[in-house]
Amino acid sequence: MTHGTADDIATINRISAVPAMLQVITEMTGMRFAAVARVTQTTWTACAVLDKLGFGLQSGGELDLVSTLCFESMNSHLPIIIDKASADPLYQHHHTPRIYRFESYITIPVWRTDGSFFGTLCALDPEPASLRNSTIQSTMESFARLLSLQIDAEENLQRTETALEQERETAELREQFIAVIGHDLRNPLFAITTAAERLLRVHPDPSTDVLVKHILSCGNRASQLVEDVMDFARGRLGSGIPLTLRECPDLDQVFIHVISELQSVHAQRSIRSDIGPLEGIRCDSGRLAQLLSNLLTNAITHGCPDGPVDISALVLNGVFTLRICNQGEPIPAEQLPHLFKPYSRPATDTPQAGLGLGLYIASQIALSHGGHMEVTSDQDQGTVFTFSMALP
Repeated sequence: MTHGTADDIATINRISAVPAMLQVITEMTGMRFAAVARVTQTTWTACAVLDKLGFGLQSGGELDLVSTLCFESMNSHLPIIIDKASADPLYQHHHTPRIYRFESYITIPVWRTDGSFFGTLCALDPEPASLRNSTIQSTMESFARLLSLQIDAEENLQRTETALEQERETAELREQFIAVIGHDLRNPLFAITTAAERLLRVHPDPSTDVLVKHILSCGNRASQLVEDVMDFARGRLGSGIPLTLRECPDLDQVFIHVISELQSVHAQRSIRSDIGPLEGIRCDSGRLAQLLSNLLTNAITHGCPDGPVDISALVLNGVFTLRICNQGEPIPAEQLPHLFKPYSRPATDTPQAGLGLGLYIASQIALSHGGHMEVTSDQDQGTVFTFSMALP
């Protein structure tokens, strides 16, 4: 059996209507054997079989092509219908009825929608049957046309699924490549930032300090981008954002430190915080600090430059909630569902706005903690990002 024929058999067996077609044919005619066969210039191969005779032919079984009447039907492009072979003027001395010991027989050519020949829809029985003066021919011809359409639809579906699987594999390889690159960039970036810090601390020089500080700033920014890419790759490859969970008695101080750092960088912005007592929360405080930093940076970047950014963190009724609100133009409703997707930075943002991974990573940190992120945005309340996590 050739590879192409095996594919054709698989295609026919994926078409759920084929068994029903064969059942209807046997019930309409009283014939006890019906099949769909793939026929080429050299082979006859059964693709689907309904055998109530014990004929012995199964899906994938082959017959000698020249011993069948399908060979003649393929060449003539016409159906062949025999009510009683032993009394038929054309076939009473033909070798095929003698070889396969049938009296009644029908074969309908199956043509592809592109005009190429696929095979045959056929049935036979050792007993005579009234086929010529019945609706069986028109019914089987309708089945043959339907089968042709179904073959095309199934093959198109398989091509689409194959292309989708290949795209998935390509995407996974691409994300693995990103993870490897990110990992390999860590060491040289660490060397750059460490050397810059040492130059500033041990060998200060007013003539070069500005340049060294610029190198340090760029190195730190590149290091943060690498960490974001690594977190992105972990999330996309299925391992999730890694956590080190422990009881955190000082989570409120961790948050206050994050806010203080960003306030020093954005001294002109008004950042108002209400950090309640956050004792005994089991979490990865470093990751929650990263979540807060990403959300606060996003609020500062996209919020109204003259408006305040409000932060609240509290535990109420067994739920820890972190809320960041900024004023400014509301985010369009159609964009809200996409904000936590990677690379979802609006096209109007400047190239310096980053990769658009901050909110995605924040959502992955939330999920890794068993919590979730929500966002609302309107003219009255501003844009509000909320992280909620039920406490044990």
